[in-house]
Amino acid sequence: MTNKDNTPIITEQSFTKSKEEVWKAITDANEMRKWFFAEMPDHKAEVGFTTQFNVDAGEREFMHLWRITEVVPFEKLVCQWEYEGYDGVAMVTYELFEENEGCKIRVTATGIESFPDEIPEFKRESCEGGWKYFINQRLKEYLEK
Repeated sequence: MTNKDNTPIITEQSFTKSKEEVWKAITDANEMRKWFFAEMPDHKAEVGFTTQFNVDAGEREFMHLWRITEVVPFEKLVCQWEYEGYDGVAMVTYELFEENEGCKIRVTATGIESFPDEIPEFKRESCEGGWKYFINQRLKEYLEK
């Protein structure tokens, strides 16, 4: 484990939408099901809120266990991210910044290295690709439609 890269995974994307519109997209369960995880039963930007949902990745299923640990409305949301039955804990921080006529989001994932090496979906490259897909493609397309 000591040889694993513990550098945070950072993904950024700019939008022509306001911070309020982007905040709603990353905190409202109905919005999130449209671009993030359709399986998500609920989501609230409240410290202590927890949710869990299963994602079928083909060869394996991953029960996501999320807990909100910090909320600064329209600026910052921090989520503890685990998978049932697997070691490891990640933290995902969503930060919003006003930018020109819109908003920029920065998503920082830490702790990825704490997940098991032998699971391909937990590898750094998979996580980097996943965040780019969800933030730079799915969220961008959803908000800019």
